[in-house]
Amino acid sequence: MDFGVVLQTDPPASSVVGLMRRAERRGFRYGWTFDSAVLWQEPFVIHSRILEHTDRLIVGPMVTNPSTRTPEVTASTFATLNDMYGNRTVCGIGRGDSAMRVAGRPPNTLARLGEAIGVIRDLAEGREADIGGHRLRIPWVRDGRLPVWMGAYGPKALAMAGRLADGFILQLADPYLTEWMVKAVRDAAADAGRDPAEVTVCVAAPAYVGDDLAHAREQCRWFGGMVGNHVADLVERYGAHSGAVPEELTAYIEKRAGYDYSHHGRTGNPDTAFVPDAVVDRFCLLGPAEAHIEKLQRLRELGVDQFALYAMHDAKEAVIDAYGEQIIPALSD
Repeated sequence: MDFGVVLQTDPPASSVVGLMRRAERRGFRYGWTFDSAVLWQEPFVIHSRILEHTDRLIVGPMVTNPSTRTPEVTASTFATLNDMYGNRTVCGIGRGDSAMRVAGRPPNTLARLGEAIGVIRDLAEGREADIGGHRLRIPWVRDGRLPVWMGAYGPKALAMAGRLADGFILQLADPYLTEWMVKAVRDAAADAGRDPAEVTVCVAAPAYVGDDLAHAREQCRWFGGMVGNHVADLVERYGAHSGAVPEELTAYIEKRAGYDYSHHGRTGNPDTAFVPDAVVDRFCLLGPAEAHIEKLQRLRELGVDQFALYAMHDAKEAVIDAYGEQIIPALSD
């Protein structure tokens, strides 16, 4: 199993770079950042510094979207980084939550997202792509390589990830829901004539190592609110009891009142009081190292290839170190 760390690009950027360097030294293979241009600093500028100051770390956004940056701009950005640092990037992409809503626009349609996945990958790898009937190719790309991983929750998005994406990003670490969603992605891949095993599965969730479970829950409760934004969209589209989405995912948002993106992804978010302890425990990895290892072993059995831990809490360095010293070695293949 591979491991990644996910950070917000809060200033100073040097702190983000420093944490990524620390993660690489501790055995992490991937370094991810949020991508929401108004809420945080520009990630791709910081990605360049991360790549410059690490040796092997694979870097990318979790996740970008096809509107705040057009697909040709996204492709050129990745191709430039790969040309400079040797194909060490991955494009995580989704419909866009905070980046779009903060700018006063709804998330992208699945149709736009699906089209963008192919365009970005083709252009970044030096092939010609069609954008609105206009054929484009980036002429200076040589030996480019860009895996595109798609974030998804709902049935249509999961099916699209299986048909089109190189990887599937699931932002929660509940084994029951992981099993359901991984099956949906792999079934769609098989139906599309692909080898399901070729779709990399990445589970991303907060991790907090320690014996004070109550404190860990409060540090990570924000995550249930963030996931709740996506779940609310699914409930609006499919209904809370349609059977299209497991009620284990939808039931907890019944008391959700609203969401202020100025607190997005942050400990102490006042809009996440509706998230019960049981959801925090299911969605996140909390407790002593042994508890993390046990849950990660279960996720690996379900087909998870990478666990990417969100380090948005008061113990970033300590958790990165604990994973490097105790958890990553226990899950090494």
